Amino acid sequence: MLTPEQKAERIARRHRERDEKMKTTTGYKVFSAVFTVSYPIIATFTAIFSVIVSVFSKISQGIVWVLSGGKSR
Repeated sequence: MLTPEQKAERIARRHRERDEKMKTTTGYKVFSAVFTVSYPIIATFTAIFSVIVSVFSKISQGIVWVLSGGKSR
């Protein structure tokens, strides 16, 4: 019977072997390269989109404030 430590070591070794095997595949390499290249583009788009949403939100709040006669916060 294996001790809990031996079992944990065995599981960790299997995970390492599986990860090493996976990292040698073409799909992993392609995904890794595409992800690395596209990440800054996605982050930039997210930041710009957030600013646009914020601007339109402020415009909407201004319109509501004007239509309510300055009573709305």
